[in-house]
Amino acid sequence: MVDGQADRRGLGPVLTVPNFFTFARLLGVPLFLYLFLATDATGWAVTVLAVGGLSDWVDGFLARRLNQTSRLGELLDPLADRLYILATLFALTYRDIVPWWFTIALIAREAVMVLVLVVLRILGHGPPPVHYVGKTATAVLLMGFPMMLLAHFSDAARPWAQPSGWALLWWGIVLYWLAAAFYVIQATVHVRAGRAAAAAGAP
Repeated sequence: MVDGQADRRGLGPVLTVPNFFTFARLLGVPLFLYLFLATDATGWAVTVLAVGGLSDWVDGFLARRLNQTSRLGELLDPLADRLYILATLFALTYRDIVPWWFTIALIAREAVMVLVLVVLRILGHGPPPVHYVGKTATAVLLMGFPMMLLAHFSDAARPWAQPSGWALLWWGIVLYWLAAAFYVIQATVHVRAGRAAAAAGAP
């Protein structure tokens, strides 16, 4: 019954293996924040963050492999990515592990994406499909954050973890903004195509 209701709303099947992994990744966000900010279990917090980042591709891979793609999964997957990035960014900035200017650069990118989605919604369009550059940027950022955590809390790992972490974060933020530019272009083309189709069908 749940699946049928979801189908009528256009979300597709809900109780699928890929969606299970996505839900598990979503639960990892508050778990990471609790372990990192409310306890001394920094090692477990790093583990949760690393697993969440490394498993970013699992739900998409399983959806294609098992032929269980759904609109719900397409919506939840980027939501999980953004929540992981924003939660980690907040936590690391709060602990002075990541500087404020890096945080502002990522938040500004998210603000651009929200603005694009709002404009599309007002014009009657849905969000553009997830671009592989955006997925790559997310994966790179989610590898860089655990490196920065490791460098901050482990003197032995700092000599290699800190430069590796910064290299990943710089690569990730450049790709993140590049993906935003692609989304803006996609949205513009989509809106223009919709207007052209409407004009062609007008009497």
